[in-house]
Formats: sequence, structure tokens, C-alpha cells
Amino acid sequence: MNAEASEQTTPTILIAGASRGLGHAMAAEFLGKGWRVIGTVRGTAPTGLHDLADASHGRVEVEQLDINEPEGIAALRRRLSGRVLDTLFVNAGTAPQDQFVQIGEVTTAEFTRVMVTNALSPMRVIEALQDLVPATGLIGAMSSGQGSIGNNVTGMRDVYRASKAALNMLMRSFAARPSQAQRAMVLMAPGWVRTELGGPDATLGIEDSVPNLVNVLLAQRGTPGLRYLDYLGRTVPW
Repeated sequence: MNAEASEQTTPTILIAGASRGLGHAMAAEFLGKGWRVIGTVRGTAPTGLHDLADASHGRVEVEQLDINEPEGIAALRRRLSGRVLDTLFVNAGTAPQDQFVQIGEVTTAEFTRVMVTNALSPMRVIEALQDLVPATGLIGAMSSGQGSIGNNVTGMRDVYRASKAALNMLMRSFAARPSQAQRAMVLMAPGWVRTELGGPDATLGIEDSVPNLVNVLLAQRGTPGLRYLDYLGRTVPW
């Protein structure tokens, strides 16, 4: 097989939010499985994704994107015109500055920031890029077990929980459209992972979560419908 034919048959994933943490680890895992990776970073500073790209022999591309800027999403869509994305996965997200602030005490600005970043902006990326994903492809987003209403028996982390539950609902609405009936979609709960967002006390290392998470994603390809799964493939209650 010549190089051009090989490139045409190599599957491609776009990971929005791949500069560090879970997104960067996902990029490395997919690269190791023979995929081409398009990863987005928010700023212009060098990141771990740039290092991965430098060592990838052209199989990792770095695109700049702030998911909270609609014009940036539109520009990315124009740059990717004509490309085929076998998988589109939105990993980008944030947490409140005070993760334990109660809902009656959070400022409107902080609530809005978290909800826009974790719910509205991921869906804007998915809406903008969905037509690059064939009907046999996969669309996914990084949710959280804390987005589960059914599993919320302890409370706490009100704002973060609400933002991930909102993302889940918006994906559920997106998946319910007749035009999406044949497409595989996944909301992933990666577990409590030791990242900048998860903190040092988390129970899982990235190496515990991400390889399993990627295998779960790959197993969903070709299965129509939306699923809410954890990193071990277990169904998470809505």
C-alpha cells in the first residue's frame, strides 16, 4: 500500500481540548493505535500536544481553538473543509474556582462561565463539525459521573454537576433528532482522575482511565444511539 492510500484508510479523530491531561493522553493513546489525530489547543504556547506532534511523523496535527469563541469554531470548520473525521470527541471543559460553592452563593458570572464552557460550547463544536463525521462515525463528549442525576446522593459540587447534567441533556436532544438516528454517540465519565481538574487526591491515574476509556469509545463505533458510559464501559444512570 502506497503512502497516499495508507493515509486515506487511516482513521482520524479530532479531540477538542488535547493540550494536557485527559485530552493529551487520549491523543497519545489513539496515535499508538494507529490513528491520525487532530488535537486542539486554546493558546499559542507550546504544549504536550505539540511535543506529541513533533514525534508523530505527521500523524498528529495541532489546531488552535477556544471553544468559547464561536468565530474560532467557524474558522476551524473552514480549515477542515473536505476532511473526514471518523471520530469527533470534545474533551474541553472547566471547573468552578471554588468547586464546593453552593448554588445560592455562586456569582452569576462564575455560573455562566462554567455552564458556557461545559455545556454550550461543546455542543457548538459538535453542531459545527458534525457534517465532517460520516453516519458510520462516532461523536462523543467528556461528561462526568457527577453529571448523573440518578447517582447524586451526596450533593456538593453543585455548579460542576449542573454543567455536566446540562451537557448530557443537550447531547440527548441532539441524538434525538431524526438526522442522527444512525450515528453512534457517547458521553464518557472518565472516573476521578489525577489531573489539574481532578486534583491530587483523585483515585485514578491517567494511565488507569484513558486506555480503558479509548477502548470503550472504539467499541461503540457502528452502534447507533447515545450512551452514557464510564471508563470501564459501564452504563451511568442519567
